[in-house]
Amino acid sequence: MDTAGIADPGAGPAHGLPGHLVDFVGALRQHGVAVGPGETVAAAEVLAVLDLLQREQVRAGLAAALLRRCGQRQVYDALFDLYFPAAIGAGSGEVDVPRLGDGDDGPVDIDALRELLADLLRDGDDAALAELARAVVEALGRSGGAGPGVGHGEAAPRWSAYQALRMLSPETLLARIMDDLRAAHDEEPSRFATELARREIRERIARFRAMINDEVRRRTAEARGRQQTARTAVPTQTEQVEFLAANAEQLARLRRVVHPLARRLASRLAVRRRHAKRGELDMRRTLRRSMSTGGVPTKPAFRTRRPGRPELVVLCDVSGSVAGFSHFTLLLVQALREQFSKVRVFAFVERADEVTHLFEPGAELSGVMNRVLREARLVSFDGHSDYGSSFGTFAELWGDAVTPRSSLLILGDARNNYRDPNLTVLRRLVGQARHAHWLNPEPRRQWGSGDSAALRYGEVLPMHECRTAGQLAEVVEALLPV
Repeated sequence: MDTAGIADPGAGPAHGLPGHLVDFVGALRQHGVAVGPGETVAAAEVLAVLDLLQREQVRAGLAAALLRRCGQRQVYDALFDLYFPAAIGAGSGEVDVPRLGDGDDGPVDIDALRELLADLLRDGDDAALAELARAVVEALGRSGGAGPGVGHGEAAPRWSAYQALRMLSPETLLARIMDDLRAAHDEEPSRFATELARREIRERIARFRAMINDEVRRRTAEARGRQQTARTAVPTQTEQVEFLAANAEQLARLRRVVHPLARRLASRLAVRRRHAKRGELDMRRTLRRSMSTGGVPTKPAFRTRRPGRPELVVLCDVSGSVAGFSHFTLLLVQALREQFSKVRVFAFVERADEVTHLFEPGAELSGVMNRVLREARLVSFDGHSDYGSSFGTFAELWGDAVTPRSSLLILGDARNNYRDPNLTVLRRLVGQARHAHWLNPEPRRQWGSGDSAALRYGEVLPMHECRTAGQLAEVVEALLPV
């Protein structure tokens, strides 16, 4: 790694490697990664012993010193690539872009470039693919138009990963590569070996696309500054991704942080229980003790706390985009179920149905929401959310599930499609429960807008905004029994 790349183009005088590390730590903090002085000192000690030319070792060493939570690595990697770039400018490598005619100024030979890319994808040489990605962005990624440069007023180039990938179309090389692999074998490979090879080539193509995107981000940061690029190009930390705006990849990452999040909440609950071991003052025992000291209560006596594990009843909307929020919350509840004596889960769209058996310990949770929608009776008319009808069905068929020992948890955005909210039944259910709370994935500013009945439901029971996993963790931690 060329440490000359540490200085930000257009920035003031560099303060050396320690100052650059402090800037990197500051960028991590701005993007929600908690890094304290202790971690920063540890990172400086790591840099003092590592070979700075071994870039991946530096990446791994700083990650070990700075990161403490699952779900932070993607943000860290994106910022690391900006602050510790693999090259400066176009860089220099052994892979050259083939061109038509003589010299380096001729037009790019796209066919020859695709042949070169196919060979590298077939051989699986990641180092050569990274060099080719750098050369491809330099040759094909410069898009039309230029904005102002950073700090000097000159025109800065614009870079486009879409343009470079559109001209190369690496996905269309899969059939050609598979034909080359079959031709290299004397015998026809088995269907299993063929499918394995096809998946491996697809993964290499995906890695090459990621290399192109990373290279475009690096070149853009050089032209426009790291801070401006980081605001738009660095992904949101997993726990700060909004449920209703998450795509399939982000939801998959959210599901992977469920168990680490549950362990963290359980450890916090254990600390709260240790701090709350003493119960209320036991006046009778305190007065009896005071008899030995002339009536002076020098040693107060407290009742022993006997924290019980309440039952939990979860009633969740599984329609539309709310299903991602409900799925994550149910997975979190399943991971924390040892904190409750009993957990019953009910799903609803237009009507409610019990799906507890799908979330029992040991149950297969991959694709569980598809099973809920397929196996449960949730629709009775047009398939649009009907909270009032669902509350009525639940109260009629399973109303006895809510008892004075139960905590009732409702998950949903409270968008009722202008139908009857059935507040009477909800009040009765809330009155039966020991505690009742509503978790809403919509921003608070949208409650009551359009067909939202959130404000009306909020008059019956506490409603909490849970747009992200971080917010959800804070609410669940406050609701866990002590």
